[in-house]
Amino acid sequence: MKYLVKVTLDTETANATIRDGSMMEKSQRILGELKPEAAYFVAENGGRTQYLVVNADDATSLQTLAEPWWLLFKADVSIFPAFTLQDMESMGPIIEDIVKKFGRG
Repeated sequence: MKYLVKVTLDTETANATIRDGSMMEKSQRILGELKPEAAYFVAENGGRTQYLVVNADDATSLQTLAEPWWLLFKADVSIFPAFTLQDMESMGPIIEDIVKKFGRG
């Protein structure tokens, strides 16, 4: 399953890693473990934010997506299931069944 992972680094912690020269090594170590399909680095709401597209096998994998960022950067991490158009098409019958069961109030 694909997930969109939003990581916003704690500013003070990130500044400290920039000053001591460890930011790139720490970030590369995490990204090397996660192996994202895509990684985008942006400034959002005045903070250093990353958007990653990653694959995770099951719900227990979600902890591995967040924990390194928490430990090394005191980051805020949000994880969202992400669906392709093909995924959405395969969900059609499931959604139709749910509507039949619950869609009439």
